[in-house]
Amino acid sequence: MGRVISSILIANRGEIALRIIRASKELGIKAIAVYSDEDARSLHVKRADEAYHIGPSAASESYLNTKKIIETATTAGADAIHPGYGFLSEDENFADTCEKKGIIFIGPNSKAMAVTGDKMKCKALMKKANIPVIPGSDGIIDDVDKAESIARNIGYPVLLKSAFGGGGRGIRLVKDEKQLRQEFEIAAAESKAAFGKAALYVEKGLERIRHIEFQLVRDSYGNTRHLFERECSIQRRHQKLIEMSPSPVVSAETRQRIGEIAIKAADIVNYLNAGTAEFLRDKDGNFYFIEINSRLQVGLDLVKLQISIAQGEEISFKQRDLKMHGCSIECRINAEDPFYDFAPSVGTVGQCNLPQGPGIRVDSYLYPGCTVSGYYDSLVAKIITWGQDRQEARSRMKNALREFSVEGVNTTIPLHETIMNNADFIRGDLSTDYLDRLNMLDVMRREYRDMSKRNALVAIAAILLQSESIRRTGGDFSAMKKSARASSWKTLGRSNSGV
Repeated sequence: MGRVISSILIANRGEIALRIIRASKELGIKAIAVYSDEDARSLHVKRADEAYHIGPSAASESYLNTKKIIETATTAGADAIHPGYGFLSEDENFADTCEKKGIIFIGPNSKAMAVTGDKMKCKALMKKANIPVIPGSDGIIDDVDKAESIARNIGYPVLLKSAFGGGGRGIRLVKDEKQLRQEFEIAAAESKAAFGKAALYVEKGLERIRHIEFQLVRDSYGNTRHLFERECSIQRRHQKLIEMSPSPVVSAETRQRIGEIAIKAADIVNYLNAGTAEFLRDKDGNFYFIEINSRLQVGLDLVKLQISIAQGEEISFKQRDLKMHGCSIECRINAEDPFYDFAPSVGTVGQCNLPQGPGIRVDSYLYPGCTVSGYYDSLVAKIITWGQDRQEARSRMKNALREFSVEGVNTTIPLHETIMNNADFIRGDLSTDYLDRLNMLDVMRREYRDMSKRNALVAIAAILLQSESIRRTGGDFSAMKKSARASSWKTLGRSNSGV
């Protein structure tokens, strides 16, 4: 048994900060929030037991300011720091600083992060252990001629990837030799700008692939468990839009086999706490390990489990104790306008209605009067539905998306609604090129254009009916007409803006 945690500083914002606050309070642990200028009125600040200002709005001067966060944790007397996801959650130097300062870092230790953060080192370890990895270079490629030779050997298309990338950053798809030569220097410069090192490697570009992850937890006693898979194949620019568990293409036998590989991978890097082992599945059903990341999934309360492991407690359940039941779907709602090339949408939120009902959960920081900022990630909510089967989970998601409304910003809800009704999604025919393969943006625009026309006809009919009623009764025609127009435009507004 390690140290008992009585207070946690949450080095994050938005819905994940709220999730950690709730878990902390359930455990009787003081929740300490931090906030930037932009987030002074945010919900996580209001819900925490204490809150401290850490700097200007820019993330580099606040949520990524490791010195300020450590100073704040010391001032507040925090026993531990929970980084959430993103920001500092995969920063080995930050984890190392916490360890040296005697602050418990709720996540993987710095040594494990040093391995998992170096994609080439991690890949080499997996390859040595006979874990299947995607064909590609065995090390960093610093010369375009070497990259070209490897690409010819494994065959196009190939991916140019930064060894220090993550979350879809630092990846470029190359389809031929000419494009390889054009993209190599650009990719190297991007890698250096983003991660401080121009470290590229070449990897086979698989086609019609599915992205499938296994949630992991591992304690300091070497007990490792996987919490089954989630499919994250519907993506935009390598960023996940929809997640689903179980995957429609993972059988019980495959789940056991790949789950055992995920556990083996975590043991190899001596991982600690919660994370995900990520795999790609090709069109022939072959699975390839790609990386381990510190990601959180819904379902079992992983935040509580993270805190338990960080305190030195042993995982209390065996792998055989875990059973799958039903199906869950998660839609990530971003403050972006899908009708205008996903342009960021920022502003003050007016009225806001978050969906409720059986099998529906919403993680969000939205409330009337809050600000959706352009300084941070555009994610504003996660809608999670559960059902006895995929059809029930999908039906509940459709209802939840219809009920979700927020004034003041545009969201990606129209795209999610279109996907939920798509035949390929219903069949489970998914791939990472899903949006482009099925021209889903065009489908969405067409569906909403038709819906707008129908709404306009309904609105006109309503005005005509009310006008006729007023003419017969001699009532106040102008007031009734104004009311009808307001009602019709409210309906049209949701269709056009997607909120």
